[in-house]
Amino acid sequence: MIARARTVNAILEHGRLSEPVQKSELRRGDRVVVATENSVYCINVLGDSTYSVWGGWFDRQGLSPVRLSISGCTWGGSVIKHDIVAARGLRLEFGNRVVTSRICAIRVIRGDPDDQTLRPADSRELLAACYGSDPGLSLAG
Repeated sequence: MIARARTVNAILEHGRLSEPVQKSELRRGDRVVVATENSVYCINVLGDSTYSVWGGWFDRQGLSPVRLSISGCTWGGSVIKHDIVAARGLRLEFGNRVVTSRICAIRVIRGDPDDQTLRPADSRELLAACYGSDPGLSLAG
């Protein structure tokens, strides 16, 4: 039996995940809305390898918005892809070691690099940004 080594790049290719959001593609002022199996996160790009994040775990801990780095994405193990912010099917790992549940949807919203005004976002607003404004969309279940 021949064992085949698998890299994160090979897994991404094989899994045909939606186009990953590369860190290099983002500019200061851009926002990335990430819907996971359990939460929704809004990530504001600050431009110095840090991000302002609110939603999900950070909301539940009363920390939103929080400024931190993004380590990258993982399948849930120790292998991490450092050059991406989000990819459907993977888990996002923040610089404080918080790892999300599996990513279901991603939306990039191009912003004005001079507008660094942050405001809290309602869960329905974040869901609408990821999934569209479907009146039948429910937060229950």
